[in-house]
Amino acid sequence: RTSVSQSIQIMKFVGVVFALLSVTQAFLPQLYVRPAVASSRDFLLKASDGDEVPKWSRIEGNQLDPSEKDFEIMDEMITKLSNAKPYELPNAVRRAFRVISSPKFFMRIAERTDETDDPVEKAKLGSLASNLVSTLEVVVETTEETLDERAKEVETVLKAAAEPETGEFLVPLLPTQVQEMRKSLEGLEPFSLDEGFLSTVDAWMNKSHQDGMDGMVGILQKVLQMYSGVQILRAKEKMEGAESTPASELFEKLLTLDTELWDVEIRNGTKEMKCASLIREIQKTMESVVLGLENGSMAQRVQAEYLRELVTRAEAIQQKE
Repeated sequence: RTSVSQSIQIMKFVGVVFALLSVTQAFLPQLYVRPAVASSRDFLLKASDGDEVPKWSRIEGNQLDPSEKDFEIMDEMITKLSNAKPYELPNAVRRAFRVISSPKFFMRIAERTDETDDPVEKAKLGSLASNLVSTLEVVVETTEETLDERAKEVETVLKAAAEPETGEFLVPLLPTQVQEMRKSLEGLEPFSLDEGFLSTVDAWMNKSHQDGMDGMVGILQKVLQMYSGVQILRAKEKMEGAESTPASELFEKLLTLDTELWDVEIRNGTKEMKCASLIREIQKTMESVVLGLENGSMAQRVQAEYLRELVTRAEAIQQKE
């Protein structure tokens, strides 16, 4: 069938799908000694120029059978895209690249084509599959250029963690190094903190893990955590009519801190109020900010995990109240 053959064409895009882990690696255990894990020069050259570090990480979502929720998301996208104008497809594909470039997405189009008896609907779905293949080819080309730029920006953030005299990465990072990394990340253009940025960090984390460089994994975890704090805080600042409360002030402060300092700050900040107030504030932000991000995007996954970790920390302290 034509729809099935079109789905097979998309297999070539599997190698360039944005990384999106079922559970991200931002909160894996870290080392608590300070051995040198790599020199900044060697690691960054290897990561940015060599073929050994993939620009794309493995596609965990494509290794699992789609859940009922996954099918709902795909069906919603397919319906919207089938009714969209051809010139609207590139932007739509960029916003949901991970989902749309999946072979399972095209197989779902094929299934829906087989299931419908409406000739008009069949024609729309067949045209959609064909248009998506050509659109993906263009988007992939521009995406590769973007990832080269994002790799340089990730390098900039990582270099702030290197020892100034030796250029080596030592773990755990000193507070001053964490602060410099955050300052470097905040200095990037806001549009740089996109799926390409996260994809690069994720790919380098996977490669570091495969090479047994657990210390480097820990440093890259920090990048994901800082990214989440910065993006959520920026989103909150844009919200109109948000009332300032002790809970919201504490939450916003936590977003600016290294996650290693969360427990102490939560205990200090909840002496005059209940942890439940802080937890409600975090959950409210989850609903108003994170759930408003593109469904299935890496940005949504990373920021959601960051807030879930913060809720877990607050709940653990709440139990001791």
